[in-house]
Amino acid sequence: MEHEPVKGLSLPQRRLIACIGIVVFLAVYVVIVTAIAGFLHGGKITALVFFALAGTLWGLPIIPLISWSENYKKKKKK
Repeated sequence: MEHEPVKGLSLPQRRLIACIGIVVFLAVYVVIVTAIAGFLHGGKITALVFFALAGTLWGLPIIPLISWSENYKKKKKK
């Protein structure tokens, strides 16, 4: 009986894991952002700046997950 070497995850499996991870992350992120927003003191401009930053910065932690899911390889420098 021969044992085949264990291969890494396939691209569709990586994408599925990434999709689930992104949805879970965003759900938690939204809850945290809205909880923090409840403690904001200030006017509409403060809220606008806070939600503009929160609405933009959510992508930063997801970039490595997307890169992993798409199986990007770093090019080796010679």
